[in-house]
Amino acid sequence: MPECPSSTIFFWLGTSSTQPERSLPQASPSPVVHESWPRPFADPGLLRQALTHRSAGPKHNERLEFLGDALVDLIVADALYARWPKADEGALTRARAELVRESSLASLARQMRLGERLALGPGELKSGGHRRDSILADALEAVVAAIYLDAGFEACRDTVLPWFQPGIEALPTGTAAKDAKTRLQEWLQARQLQLPEYALLETTGDEHERTFRVTCTTSDPTITREGAGPSRRAAEQQAAAEVLRELEADHG
Repeated sequence: MPECPSSTIFFWLGTSSTQPERSLPQASPSPVVHESWPRPFADPGLLRQALTHRSAGPKHNERLEFLGDALVDLIVADALYARWPKADEGALTRARAELVRESSLASLARQMRLGERLALGPGELKSGGHRRDSILADALEAVVAAIYLDAGFEACRDTVLPWFQPGIEALPTGTAAKDAKTRLQEWLQARQLQLPEYALLETTGDEHERTFRVTCTTSDPTITREGAGPSRRAAEQQAAAEVLRELEADHG
């Protein structure tokens, strides 16, 4: 996903047993949130809770993550609905799924350096939880909920939408809403050919830095290509894109 705008928001954390009160530094990498939110939280406890993993104590971010998940879906869906007035439900759904998937949210969280702000229990800290996609994505959603509860929906939308705007603008109208696996499937179905098969070759790396290798195989014509990525889904998408590229080059 493209980087967010490099404007800043001060994350006023308040006092904590694990971290001092501080704000996101203005040095790179991209401390990001929208510049229309230039003030501290009215209730800094909300942000502190949003950045607290369940392993760190009873007042953690899971409820905020639940709310933030719905808010992110709504904000992104509303933007896509306005941007693509002629797109059907399927195209809009696929575009939203691409923008709000775990790895995309985790990438945004890394640009904001949220991992450095997370309160984690000793076990999660030791295992590198501050780098794990699932924890970072959940924290980002929890921060969205904290902004909403602190300042209301309009301020939340005005703050959060710019995070996703580069990704939205990078999606070409129509085709980008469909991922490589979907486009490959449609290409084969249009020619009444058998659907592709995906197989996992191996998984390497530590739990928080895994790499998946998969193959995508079509039988008519017979093509097998590999893909790799931080998740099985990402690896399958890459493999499907390679197969589709060859099919389109050779068969139109």
